[in-house]
Amino acid sequence: MTSSTTSAAVNPYLVLGAAIVLPASGHVILGVPVRGLQFLFFMVILAWVTTKIAPADASFIGRHAGGFLIYALSILDAYKLARIRHAQWLHSARHDGDDAQSGIEPHT
Repeated sequence: MTSSTTSAAVNPYLVLGAAIVLPASGHVILGVPVRGLQFLFFMVILAWVTTKIAPADASFIGRHAGGFLIYALSILDAYKLARIRHAQWLHSARHDGDDAQSGIEPHT
């Protein structure tokens, strides 16, 4: 895997908080800034599209609903990626530090 399995993984709650406060910052913390930039791009594009098709009397959130949808998906994506990496790191740390044999050998 990447360096996330060899060094300590980032706390998923830190990534979640960063992603909520500033879009794409969670992905930058995780080391995948291009993915965060892709989310930002689609956030802007869909917000612009929904401003063109939304009725004039819609609220701000209603006029930019497409952008808010992608924003919510980017938060979930960054948090999910952080949780997966953290779980992999915990598993590898536990597996590396386990001196006792469980009786189950890997299949080769």
